[in-house]
Amino acid sequence: MPNNSDANIATADALTLLLHNQHALGAAIEEVTKWLSEKGAEAVADNAVTAMETLDTNAKAISDAITRLRHL
Repeated sequence: MPNNSDANIATADALTLLLHNQHALGAAIEEVTKWLSEKGAEAVADNAVTAMETLDTNAKAISDAITRLRHL
């Protein structure tokens, strides 16, 4: 299969934008988590922490995919 560098660049650019959105969502969830903890909603805050962990895990995979696409 031929190397389609334009498609790889476009895909990497789109993934980069999604990754930026993911980081922004993580920051927002972190703020809400802090607020929930301060208000005594520990169970809900714990669920939010789990969501942030998932975002972090997936961010690493997305970053790796971006790197691979940019080096093809």
